[in-house]
Amino acid sequence: MPTLSEKLQALGVQIGARNLPPPASKPAADYPIELVVSGEFWPTPHGPIFVAETRYLPAYRHGSAGLWLETVLERLAAWANEPRLARVELETFAFVDTETSGMAGGTGTYPFLIGAGRFEGDVFRLAQFFTRDPGEEPAQLAALAEFLAPCQVLVTFNGKAFDAPLIDTRYTLAGWESPLPALAHLDLLPLARRLWRDRLPSRRLIHLELDILGFERTGDDVPGFLIPQMYFNYLRDGDARPLKGIFYHNAMDIVAMAALLNHVSQLLADPMGTVEHALDLVAIGKLCEELGQTEQAVALYGQGLTRNDLPEAHYWQTQRQLSFLHKRCGNLAAAVEVWELAAEGRQIYAHVELAKFYEHHRRDYQTALHWAKTGLELLDAGHTPRAERLAWLKDLKHRLNRLQKKVVS
Repeated sequence: MPTLSEKLQALGVQIGARNLPPPASKPAADYPIELVVSGEFWPTPHGPIFVAETRYLPAYRHGSAGLWLETVLERLAAWANEPRLARVELETFAFVDTETSGMAGGTGTYPFLIGAGRFEGDVFRLAQFFTRDPGEEPAQLAALAEFLAPCQVLVTFNGKAFDAPLIDTRYTLAGWESPLPALAHLDLLPLARRLWRDRLPSRRLIHLELDILGFERTGDDVPGFLIPQMYFNYLRDGDARPLKGIFYHNAMDIVAMAALLNHVSQLLADPMGTVEHALDLVAIGKLCEELGQTEQAVALYGQGLTRNDLPEAHYWQTQRQLSFLHKRCGNLAAAVEVWELAAEGRQIYAHVELAKFYEHHRRDYQTALHWAKTGLELLDAGHTPRAERLAWLKDLKHRLNRLQKKVVS
């Protein structure tokens, strides 16, 4: 009776490892981070930490923008309510971004890679602090604190909601004081939303790089949602090769923040001379209006209204914004001029405002009655959304009744 081995051999099945080919590649554990990413181990009182460094010279352009600020940050500082932004030297700015073990935050999430960039003379120095395992976090935090020691300003993208609280928590859990709360914090995400909410479908940093700066990342980039699982895979098998894309992703985030800050600072400092899109002019006008910079806001709204690339819906919204700005400033003549143009465009609010103006400021009840009637006629035409129509209908009917009594008397 043939044995099982003899039967398998008769079928051509290889028995044993004697004739097997050698492994096609080294085991995963033979690819530590220092062989995959260019960097070195920095000594700290808590052990060594792997740090990858990249240096960018002033000639570097991230798309259309350089990294070095080309103008003052006075308007940006006013918007952020952080006067220190307008006073400190560029060498005190720090740009920070994290790659973490999860996206939810909380004490169970920790940053295995913290990238930080700052200016040193004619170099933008980017350092990425990487933990090969969670036990190296004290060394990571110590090295980061040393790197940030000269800094007075923290620049992030969504950092107020995520990165900064996360880093602060890690220092607290280690029993140390975080270096971040002492820094003036500028989060670029809320500003990006203010400037490009109406023009761009997404304000994610990678989309702003492409749509605003004209920079497209290479195929080395990895989607952010994959990063936590990629790190867990590394902890399991020790293969650092997939992490190279994470280092690239983190580096581009930081460099993009520096370039975006430079670009935005120029837009806010000289919008008339640098802004290309009408919606951007209007967005900066709104920002100036909120800051009480009325003259600049009026100029920006007016310039935006003359542009052919301002969408129709935004044209009427901007006209309305401009008219009420004139009204608040007591420039009723300018407000009436805008309302009359808007009334020609069948804007009901303009009919209401003209009725108010002629009733209360001119005591011209007949003209006021005319504008109230034409406003009601627009509502009856049925082009107004139902909820808005009901609100205007109540106002105009009440106004019409009152004006009819005044005209008769």
